[in-house]
Amino acid sequence: MIVIAGLVLGAAIGARTALKRGGRKLDALQYGAGYGILFALFGLVITIIVGRMV
Repeated sequence: MIVIAGLVLGAAIGARTALKRGGRKLDALQYGAGYGILFALFGLVITIIVGRMV
């Protein structure tokens, strides 16, 4: 669940960042994908840590 939330949040932040910097739609898609993958990986690490603590 944390992974999916991280993916969606990262994609939104990435797309917003690209559009704020004056990028086009494809730039927003690329930034959204990059940030989404990064945030999903962080969410995966957090999920693993929490799972091992329980």
